[in-house]
This record gives sequence, C-alpha cells and structure tokens, in this order.
Amino acid sequence: MTDVRALAERAKAAAADTALLSRAEKDAALLAMASALEAATEEIVRANDADLARGAALSEALRDRLRLTPSRVSAMADGLRALAALPDPVGEVVRGSTLPNGLELRQVRVPLGVVGIIYEARPNVTVDAAGICLKSGNAVLLRGSSSAASSNACLVSVLRRAAVAAGLPEDAVQLVAATEGREDVKELMRLRGLVDVLIPRGGADLIRSVVEESTVPVIETGVGNCHVYVDSAADLDAALRIALNAKTSRPSVCNAAETLLVHAAVAESFLPGALAALADAGVTVHGDAAVAAYGDVVPVTEDDWYAEYLSLDLAVGVVDSLDDAVRHIRRYGSGHTEAIVTTSQAAARRFVATVDSAAVMVNASTRFTDGGEFGYGAEIGISTQKLHARGPMGLPELTSTKYVVVGDGHIR
Repeated sequence: MTDVRALAERAKAAAADTALLSRAEKDAALLAMASALEAATEEIVRANDADLARGAALSEALRDRLRLTPSRVSAMADGLRALAALPDPVGEVVRGSTLPNGLELRQVRVPLGVVGIIYEARPNVTVDAAGICLKSGNAVLLRGSSSAASSNACLVSVLRRAAVAAGLPEDAVQLVAATEGREDVKELMRLRGLVDVLIPRGGADLIRSVVEESTVPVIETGVGNCHVYVDSAADLDAALRIALNAKTSRPSVCNAAETLLVHAAVAESFLPGALAALADAGVTVHGDAAVAAYGDVVPVTEDDWYAEYLSLDLAVGVVDSLDDAVRHIRRYGSGHTEAIVTTSQAAARRFVATVDSAAVMVNASTRFTDGGEFGYGAEIGISTQKLHARGPMGLPELTSTKYVVVGDGHIR
C-alpha cells in the first residue's frame, strides 16, 4: 500500500465517524482549533519564514500568497470562529412531502465523505479547507505545494492536536506530503472509491491536469480572468473607484480584475483620468489602439486578453456597445466574476442576463466574490463549473443529499 493510499484509507474510516458528529461537537472543535492557531502564531510564522526563504526566486504575487503574518494567522482563526457560528448543513431537509400512498419522503443533506484538496502556495487554504470540511462532516486530505511545505506541516500539526483534544477523529484532517514529480498527486487522483471528490485550487495548469487526468470526481475551481465594464451610462467617479479597487486592493487573488472594458461613448471622458490613476497605483496597462490614444500603454496582445495576471497588470480595451463587451467577456473570460458600472437598469439587466459567469456585479467591485463577503464564512474555493456547485463554495456545497423514505409496511 502506498503512503497516499494509506492516508486515504484512514480518512475513509475517519469520515464515517466525522459524519455522525453533532453541531456542538464540531463547533467546539473549530473554536479550539482557532485558539490553538493564535497560541501558535510565532511557531507558524517561523515555519512560514523558512518557506519564504526557500522561495526567494518566486514572483512577488506568489510570495504574497505564500506569506503568513500574525494578522493573517489571526484572520484564519477568525474564519474558523465564523464557521462555528454558521448553521450546520448536515441533516438539513432540502425538501420533503407525504406521497399519495402515505410514504413520508425527505431529501436531507449528508457529508460528501473524503474530500481531497490540491492547492498551490496559499497556506491559509490549509486552515480554510480543514475547517469547512470538518463543519460539513467530511474528512479532508490536504495536498499543498512544496513551496509551503513547512507552513502546511506546522498548521496541520496545530489543527490536528486541537481537533483530537476536542474529540474529533484523529485522521479527519491529514496532510499529503508533496513529492518530487507530483507522484503523490497522481496517486490521489486515482483513488476513486476512497476519495469522494477532489478540489484543485491554483493556476490553470494545475486545475487542467486534475480535471483531465483524475478518475475521482472533480469540482473545478477555475482561474479568475475577471472583467470590469464601464457602460455608456456609468457614473464615472464610481467606475474609477471600482476599477482601482478591483485591480489594486489585492492583485494576487482570483477575484481581482484583469481586464477593463470601456464603452466608446465615455472613453474620452473616462480614460485619461483612469490611466493616470492606474499609473499612480503602479499598474501597467496593456491597452488596445483606442486606449493608446489617451496615454502611454503597453500594446495589448491576444494572450493578454486571456491572462490571469495576478499582478499589477491590466488589459484595457474600448468597446462600441454593451453587447460587444459581453461578446469579449464570453470569448476571453474564465467564468469567474464580471462587473458592470452603469446607472441604466436596462443595461444592468441585460448584462446580468447575458454574461455567463459564476458571479455578476452591478456597480460593485469584483473583489466581493468571496465566501466571507457573501456571509458563508471560510470558503473552499470559487467554482467556475456549472454542476453541483458554482461560485463561492460554502458549507452546503460540501454536502450531497440522500433520500429518506419512511413507510408503515408499504409494498409496491
């Protein structure tokens, strides 16, 4: 038996017990885990410093994703506390009725079982994933990147000690150590029957390889090529605030804007000031010929329109109509989040109806596509697929359902 299979076997056994935990037991464990994280802040930051030292050659975007500070550790602990305050989805009756023959029918939420998470760089995912899987009654196998090996090992050790002390199964949270050549990932993707679902979080190459090669069912969390469209009826001051926030508040995350589209009717009024403000914020604009007429830009390429920069870079283009903006988004977008800035209700309705993405913002930044901002607590990721789950994946999205049928000697 391989090491990964052995971990999965133990997770399968733990999942049977985790599914039976009461809300009070799970919430007590989450609160204990939160306190344990805060108590181990210095230990966690030291482990993270070791990762950062090994990753000196990483891009600043990746280093930002990798970095843990005392405030980020505190935020992870607060995320666990927020989860503890949320309703328990397990056992929720989705629908129910009494059939004409007298049978009582209920569809109820149940845990998925063993959830495998494959993710890159961001050690905060370790805590978020562990917490949301436990709250929804699942066991979890965490496979982070080698770049965060020390951070992840430290975090999982802290979480496991606290969870076990609170009465949870020892193997409800386990770390799959990263191996050279990703042999462990390949093995994890083949464990159909032991692992119930895989969720990849990371770059396009990682997500594509898991989706295409896994025999285990996959929930795809896609890349974030998010767009902001400034309509002909936009409040231009609001448009500038939204575009700057969407791009610059944290450029290394998936809900940051990567493309700005401006209606030709307001380009002359909007673009000179917008380009200057973006430049002041350190943003490199990759603009088309129409944009270049209003300031110094890097000529945009076809690849730029598809890019998830995760940096202070922004593709900017001018479009002749709302429908042209939608066609651009449907061609180049990743189905994550798109925003329209407009005072026209008709334009907003058409944009919402025709854009095919997990989240659509009207007069709001793309940065709001987030489980915490939506009130779900820590999220497992942003699903860009359409089956089972789409958008921020909170607790209900980490469950399946079963039918419970109660009769009184009924036969068919």
